[in-house]
This record gives sequence, C-alpha cells and structure tokens, in this order.
Amino acid sequence: MTPDELAERLERAAKRIGPAVARGLDHTATLGIARIRGNASGRPGPNVITGAYRNSWQAETHRLPYGAMCTLGTDAPQGRRLEYGFTGTDSLGRSYNQPPFPHVEPAIAFIGDTLMAQMRLAVAEVLL
Repeated sequence: MTPDELAERLERAAKRIGPAVARGLDHTATLGIARIRGNASGRPGPNVITGAYRNSWQAETHRLPYGAMCTLGTDAPQGRRLEYGFTGTDSLGRSYNQPPFPHVEPAIAFIGDTLMAQMRLAVAEVLL
C-alpha cells in the first residue's frame, strides 16, 4: 500500500468512524440498561413491587462529530439508597437500617467489556 492509498483509506475511515462508534455505543447502552434492570429484579438486588424503579433506568446518548457519549441513569429518588444502603434518620425523622442492594456496580464490568468489544468492531468496520 502506498502512502497515498493509506491516506485515502484513513480519510474514508475518518468520515465513517462517528456513526460506527455511535452504533456501538447505542448497542452497549441497550445491553447495559438491560443488565442493570435485570440486577434490579430481586435478590441480591432490590425486590420488585411495581417495576417502576426498574423501568426508570434510561440511557441518554449524544452524537459527537467523531463519536458519541452516553449516560446511563435513573431519576428515581430511591436509586442511591437501593444501591448503597442507608442507615440513619431521613429528613422526615424516620429511622432506617437498610442494607445495600447493589445492581449497578455488578453491571459495570459487563458494560465496560461490551463497550470495548463494540469499539473494536467499529474500528474494524471503518478500516475495511
């Protein structure tokens, strides 16, 4: 491969990398939310009563010129207490001794591994 051919190949890849990364990130976010929701579906995670907390987990993805970024989270007020537990008195004067029911932390390694695999696929896709 000549330097000119390499330059052309890299130029084509630069134009295609953003959408490829975004697709991989979308897939990772979908699988990550599914893993967190699965972990929040009973012990050792939190018990499911209505399913509202589990369904509150969402992914927010933003496209960037040469990639994307994503935030996974919930706006449910009980999220931190369920993940980390709570011992003490709340603002209403109620006393709690609630143990943690981790459901996000156990999903972190899976999400990271999935993201790395998706980024490898994105790079391979644009360099072909």
